[in-house]
Amino acid sequence: MRIEQIMLRELRMRLRAPFETSFGITQDRRILLVEVIADGLIGWGEITTIESPSYNSETTDTAWHIVSDFIAPVVVGQDVSAAGEFPALINGVRGHYMAKAGVENALWDIESQQKGLPLWKLLGGTKEEIACGVSLGIRDSPHALLNTVEEELHCGYQRIKLKIKPGKDLDFVRAVRQEFPDILLSVDANSAYRLEDADHLRELDKFKLLMIEQPLEWDDIHSHSRLQAQLQTAICLDECINNERHAVGAIESGACRIINIKLGRVGGHSSARKVHDACRTRKIPVWCGGMLESGIGRAHNIAMSTLPGFVLPGDVSASSRYWTEDLIEPHVEVTSGGIISVPKTAGLGYTVKRELIDRLTVRSRTWKDRVQVSA
Repeated sequence: MRIEQIMLRELRMRLRAPFETSFGITQDRRILLVEVIADGLIGWGEITTIESPSYNSETTDTAWHIVSDFIAPVVVGQDVSAAGEFPALINGVRGHYMAKAGVENALWDIESQQKGLPLWKLLGGTKEEIACGVSLGIRDSPHALLNTVEEELHCGYQRIKLKIKPGKDLDFVRAVRQEFPDILLSVDANSAYRLEDADHLRELDKFKLLMIEQPLEWDDIHSHSRLQAQLQTAICLDECINNERHAVGAIESGACRIINIKLGRVGGHSSARKVHDACRTRKIPVWCGGMLESGIGRAHNIAMSTLPGFVLPGDVSASSRYWTEDLIEPHVEVTSGGIISVPKTAGLGYTVKRELIDRLTVRSRTWKDRVQVSA
């Protein structure tokens, strides 16, 4: 597989509604797409950074810089026999997992087309449908949250995840649990609490939650191990886990009982499979988290979620929850039973809407045969 060309694009897209977490409110998204041409085939990847360094240390602009100055110039013109060889080409770049993932995942798309396989089968997936949950941003009041939960349950989602932060936690969770006593319910703090809040967080044990996701600092596995020992509810780690080593360390130190695998956060499909395998060997369930992706990132998430260790409903929701018009067709749809059917055709399994992408693109850079063309 000869990497002939890389195009990096920035698109501007507006979410259908604002999405609030403990670190801010998002409605306008700067989406980075990577289009790779290898052996005459086109593959697509998405760099799933957000605009500010509030989820992790990457941003839209740092990812643009890293791909532009350290990844694309190095890999264009290189030959690889498989997408899994990509990490070795950029071994000198530390961190910047989301930037790396966008390029690598486009190569996985190409390899699956070359082999005439759906991407999920090339990755080793075993499921022809995946169970879906939904992530709900912070609302102004428990009443407003209850209305939203009812709507999402009516749509069929199998698990409800509530974003929480200090001051908007116990009353909101209590209201949902009282109204819906039997649903699969979890919360996500996005690092909004500290170990000194253990007594407060222990109050969440009353609500029979599936998990408390990333309650403490984004890079602190040790404190999570101390907190997990004080809670009945399982801790799920998200931001702390960037690779297989982090996953193993967290599991062996007792820092969590569940791990959220975000494809961008761990650096792409090669690393995601290693994290998945490490967790499965140690009997730790995993699920797929989301980063408000467009349909291209969503399609990659669907493929990853077919691996056998993804036993909990993930955040891979329908396109229509986020976008008036998505970048792929058909749009991702969720059945009334909370299921996404996995595409059967080779590659991503969805058609990329190039005309829409061109219309939404605000800047692009192209590398071909080590010659850069700007637009």
